[in-house]
Amino acid sequence: MHINATLLGQMITFAIFVWFTMKVVWPILFSQLEERKKTIADGLAAAEEGRNILANAEAEAKKKISDARQHCYKILEQADAEAGVILEDARSQARKERDEIIESGHQAVQKDVHKAKKELQEQVADIAIMGAEKILKRSVNADDHTEALKELAKSLS
Repeated sequence: MHINATLLGQMITFAIFVWFTMKVVWPILFSQLEERKKTIADGLAAAEEGRNILANAEAEAKKKISDARQHCYKILEQADAEAGVILEDARSQARKERDEIIESGHQAVQKDVHKAKKELQEQVADIAIMGAEKILKRSVNADDHTEALKELAKSLS
């Protein structure tokens, strides 16, 4: 065999192989490469979008937490103010009740003092009558001399 014929046969075979590869194999490879490139690009875009969504969600979460804290502080301040008002009302009520109890105690003491004075006046009147009886050696009738006994009781008080 001639080397030129072999070379020419190999060149023709190679040319047919290149033509077959370009017409049949390359379009399949290019379509798969384009599909893979598109999938990768979509994945990168989705990842970037996911990062943006995550950043927005974190910012929103921080804002909501801050708002919740502010609301909590306001509620605590209102509760403290309300507790102060309730405490002051309770103190005022307690003072009022204390004053009423003291006043009723004073009235009870005044009533007891008045009762004791009245009893003492009656006892003094009885002693005076007994003394007068002994002095006069006769019985003094209390009904006849009620006016005199009343004047005596007034003078003793």
